[in-house]
Amino acid sequence: MSSAVQLIRSADLAAAPYAYAATAPAGSRLIFFAGACPLEDDGSTTAPGDYSAQAARCVETLDIALRASGATRSDIISTRVLVASSSQDDLVAAWDVVHAAFGDHDVPSTLMGVTVLGYDHQLVEIEAVAAITEDAR
Repeated sequence: MSSAVQLIRSADLAAAPYAYAATAPAGSRLIFFAGACPLEDDGSTTAPGDYSAQAARCVETLDIALRASGATRSDIISTRVLVASSSQDDLVAAWDVVHAAFGDHDVPSTLMGVTVLGYDHQLVEIEAVAAITEDAR
């Protein structure tokens, strides 16, 4: 099944490792995901202090929520990656994991350094919006 999402690029903008915009056709169903957090099944935070490991767990958590919604990563239309740090190196460590997980489906994304996230020792969170066709349910 093909994705309803169409990624948009522009040669008039600086080269970036993501599309600048995305659309979904009329009749698509949007799915808004709560922030995917780096939590283990017992509720503990994955790998305190490790931005990359937490980003990887966030991707895994997002995949589970996608499956529950009848969607896949290729249905994601945008993301926001939140990283609890003021260090660009920490943000890039998390981003590299997320970007690699999405491969060629390089959706529009915002990478943000924030002061704190909701769980003890949490460093990374991924928000996402997906679009699927009505017949994909």
